[in-house]
Amino acid sequence: MIRGLHAMFYSSQADELRAFFRDKLGLSACDVGGGWFIFDPPEADMGVHPTEGKEPPSGTAALSFYCDDIATTMRELQTRGVKFTQDVQDHGYGLVTFFEVPGDFVVQLYQPKYAK
Repeated sequence: MIRGLHAMFYSSQADELRAFFRDKLGLSACDVGGGWFIFDPPEADMGVHPTEGKEPPSGTAALSFYCDDIATTMRELQTRGVKFTQDVQDHGYGLVTFFEVPGDFVVQLYQPKYAK
């Protein structure tokens, strides 16, 4: 049976993105050779949502990071040079913001309101 989830980022700035995950987000990783890191995030969850209108289109996958205290996490990440693209907003399921990642990604960070 399934025992995990593997996520993949395809990036024009792969080396910078790997360094960002390791150095700025503090994710542990193993080098599987040639500088290719496989990161080991601390835990995961997965949701399935219906599409509503045209955005996002069916077939879209999204990746988010979550935390226990969004204000504290943002301050810590900003001291490491992470740039956030908007203020925190309440999206119902949690408190949400987004940050820039090398390779032209914008990734969601949120503090869930639901029990984990």
